[in-house]
Amino acid sequence: MLRALPDKSVELVFADPPYNLQLQNTLLRPNNSKVDAVDDHWDQFSDFAAYDAFTRAWLGECRRVLKDSGALWVIGSYHNIFRVGAIMQDLGYWILNDVIWEKINPMPNFKGVRFTNAHETLIWAKKSQAQKRYTFNYHAMKALNDGKQMRSDWEIPLCTGAERLAVNGEKLHPTQKPEALLYRVILASTNPGDLILDPFFGTGTTGAVAKRLGRHYLGIEREAAYVQAAQTRIDAVEPVLTEDPAVLGGAPNKRLARRTPFPTLLENGLLLPGAALYFDRDPARAVTVLADGALQLPDGTRGSIHALGRQLSGEVAVNGWLRWWYVDEAGEMKLIDGLRARIMQLANE
Repeated sequence: MLRALPDKSVELVFADPPYNLQLQNTLLRPNNSKVDAVDDHWDQFSDFAAYDAFTRAWLGECRRVLKDSGALWVIGSYHNIFRVGAIMQDLGYWILNDVIWEKINPMPNFKGVRFTNAHETLIWAKKSQAQKRYTFNYHAMKALNDGKQMRSDWEIPLCTGAERLAVNGEKLHPTQKPEALLYRVILASTNPGDLILDPFFGTGTTGAVAKRLGRHYLGIEREAAYVQAAQTRIDAVEPVLTEDPAVLGGAPNKRLARRTPFPTLLENGLLLPGAALYFDRDPARAVTVLADGALQLPDGTRGSIHALGRQLSGEVAVNGWLRWWYVDEAGEMKLIDGLRARIMQLANE
């Protein structure tokens, strides 16, 4: 399926591949009850060479389908993450961070012969060392961390309770990831409208969170039971409907936003000369867009989106991008800042 995708078509890849746990014996608790460990056929490989070949194949295809401003996250345990990381570097990926997911409620080590496995590792990487642009919503992460810089150790509990999908009282997927983990990944490294690829879709955690945050998703999954559960789960998600990208954690970078003058919308055909704009959606405060990017009031007064906004509102300072509305082809009134976001997206492709 990956080979069928076009080059440079997705903004982000999140991958939760098989861990190749190499379990050889049944795991028992002290009371001799069986631990429901990962012993599924999709996690079994003949040897390390087979696993490495599999890893190299899917990572190579993911790198091909990533846009030149895209990035990849991959999660694993001590069984596989070091092999995965080395192969990533061999393929040309450039690692930005490794992030420790510290499980608040890990499964204990019942035999008492090792430390309790209380974390997994995520690797965040761009396509190459030379890649200049990639999405990192630093301020969103800082806000999510109560105003402090987000660290690379994340304390998030395992997926439990109502969030954990089950069939006849048994968990459907042995390694279902918590939505809180994907929420942080997606919020950090995508913007609303971006396309996220998950090549090991499982029960659809990536898709559910992507839909909730106004991102698009593409999931690949071969196990029919997981596909059905993922579809049901995602269908139940109610997306947030908003014209303001800041609501979904995708506020435009202020430095880049200043480089997008209003006339750029006309140069790119997103608005046409003669179009009407409405201040604060008010038909009584309509203006006409001129070919040079100026706005004109019915009395002939001309000015920028900011200047005429100040004149009409009487306010000392007005950000016209967040006050002027237009009517799209479907007849819906939308904020012009959405058009600016499209210009910025084109600039990053």
